[in-house]
Amino acid sequence: MDPQGRMENLGLAAVARQRAALARERADRAEAVASRHELLAARPGQEFHSQIAKTHRRTAESHRASARLQDDFALRATTWGGGHGTRPQFMTVVAEACGTGSAAIALLDAEQNQLAVAASDRLSRTAQDLEYVIGEGPGQDAAAGHRPVQVSGPEIEARWPWCGPSLLSLGIASVAAVPLQAQDSCIGALTVFDPRPASAKPVRLAQVAGALTRILLLDPDADPDLYGGTDVRATVHQAAGMVSERSGCSVADALALIKARAFTEGVSSETVARQIVHGDRKLI
Repeated sequence: MDPQGRMENLGLAAVARQRAALARERADRAEAVASRHELLAARPGQEFHSQIAKTHRRTAESHRASARLQDDFALRATTWGGGHGTRPQFMTVVAEACGTGSAAIALLDAEQNQLAVAASDRLSRTAQDLEYVIGEGPGQDAAAGHRPVQVSGPEIEARWPWCGPSLLSLGIASVAAVPLQAQDSCIGALTVFDPRPASAKPVRLAQVAGALTRILLLDPDADPDLYGGTDVRATVHQAAGMVSERSGCSVADALALIKARAFTEGVSSETVARQIVHGDRKLI
């Protein structure tokens, strides 16, 4: 591995260790506050303090989970020798924490439009792109309904008649998704894809999702880029704007055209979008 690449990895590891330490400090503070409220809840007429204590306990658990993810990534970044295998990705440790080999997150806006995606491997990225292009799937259902989704076997095709067959053809036997909740809003979804039937544990996924939401958005040192592992779909939206201007259709219709062309040709929407932006393709 070249010296510069080695230094970059060590730098990422140092940042991850620092964030892990901060997460543990936040967990300690939340647990201390929870303990005080638990003592107050023991007094007559002060039972409402028990709910406050539970909230702080959940916050502490989320910080602990965040620290574990950061520590695991720091270890990978430190020990990777370079030149052999792929560069460590934060989503790899996320997938392992979920008990699977393939996991992806999609970040969404208020209208459920996918803004960015991060994936642990090629399988999860392909599956996530299918959901984005086709417009249905476990992540979208989890985010829209603000509740977990878990489906296995033939039920995948039955629930998502357009996306399901393609997921099964990839060798995926079970899918599970949980929303990334921030108070009363949802910023996206964490989805796992597994060749084993119903292997994901919803409680574990919820813990990881809570930690991810803090890492992505809530903590003072939040990192929406996930150490460079998040791909923003800016090119797709730029291309949709160009098609809309040229054809006079709405941006939403232009985006649908791009997705349809990508699905028909079996390529990613980013591939079609880049061709439009570079002037190598016209949809209309």
